Amino acid sequence: MENAYVTTPFGRRAMSLDMLASQQLAEQIEPGITRNKWKLFRAVCEARPALGVSDRALTVLDALLTFYPGDEISEDRGLIVFPSNAQLSIRARGMTAATLRRHLAVLVDAGLILRRDSANGKRYARRDRAGEIEEAFGFSLAPLLARATEIEALAAQTVADRELLRITRERLTICRRDVAKLVAAAIDEGARGEWQKITLMFRSIIERLPRAAGIEHLVSALDEMSLLREEVVNQLETRTKTQKMRTNESQIERHIQNSKPESTYELEPGFETKQGAKSADRFGQPSGPIASENEISNSAGDAGGGKKPTRRPIGEGGAMKSFPLGMVLQACPDISDYGPGGQIANWRDLMTAAVVVRSMLGVSPSAYEAACAAMGPENAATVIACILERGGHINSAGGYLRDLTRRTEAGEFAIGPMLMSLVRANSSIRRKVG
Repeated sequence: MENAYVTTPFGRRAMSLDMLASQQLAEQIEPGITRNKWKLFRAVCEARPALGVSDRALTVLDALLTFYPGDEISEDRGLIVFPSNAQLSIRARGMTAATLRRHLAVLVDAGLILRRDSANGKRYARRDRAGEIEEAFGFSLAPLLARATEIEALAAQTVADRELLRITRERLTICRRDVAKLVAAAIDEGARGEWQKITLMFRSIIERLPRAAGIEHLVSALDEMSLLREEVVNQLETRTKTQKMRTNESQIERHIQNSKPESTYELEPGFETKQGAKSADRFGQPSGPIASENEISNSAGDAGGGKKPTRRPIGEGGAMKSFPLGMVLQACPDISDYGPGGQIANWRDLMTAAVVVRSMLGVSPSAYEAACAAMGPENAATVIACILERGGHINSAGGYLRDLTRRTEAGEFAIGPMLMSLVRANSSIRRKVG
């Protein structure tokens, strides 16, 4: 191939620096490089947006390639094709001469072909005595072969970007559907949640998307929509867990030991044994005042028989005392947030909330069942409420509950001092705030 010199276009067509650069690039073809012309053409079609050519220009390039002999483009076989305008128009699906010239100029400007014009502008080849092409004038495919690696890389990137766009759009569509249908189901079934706020956020994300959204817009919208879906699922899972706990209340009620929740409203605060003061120490309160309260609560026994009261472990004379629900809620106000509807109206609500808090604190079901068996379900729920109230001071809620269960079975634990300690702590906080 004679490409060691600069060639300028025939007639009134002007020379440009881009044409010169394309000619210099065409001279840098690696020795021995070949490409299948149809595979390379397919890569050009894939990379069309990056190359800046139109689909009609690709039709002309396709027609030019049909004039190249063989399927493999190589420098050894020559890189110039020289069809007449009439022949090229026929293979370009009948494209008119004016349109043909316009799209040939687009291919030249895109750096995919070169003009090798003769002195009179005609396209032809001069052959030697053996019939081999000695010199040819027409369109050179040298830039196409020289840029083969670049074009294939652009095509691969275009395919990857298109696939990423498709996948992102599909994921966003699924995420939109999930949020819309989950919120609709929650509203239809009357589930508690901030559904109006979530609906407004959902609409805001959709409205910010442009009509022809690019990958950046889609990725941003998908991230926001995924977070919104996660929030919806979390709210619905909380409701589902609450319903499941209500259906499993019968399992907790199996541990009731002759308790009458209705009668606990009429009970007055009382304290079982002096040893119960140890539980208050675990909550960081001094044991002195609590001991005096225990002595007051046991004074009735001293007056009656003049004897010190003896411990009454579980199973040897009765179960632990329960305290009024109002007193429990005064000592442990945080437990109300986990009751049905965000409030606690009776002991059943407290036990339901305790099951939720038990799971949240990491207390195993076996540990809680053991506590219910030893203390009774009301008292076990009360202890869970106390642990929640002072959760920042307890490293392992499950281990702490097992320890209290063991002490209850030994007759060494009382809930009274624990509740009074929390009542005094909350009262002092309210005085400071007031």
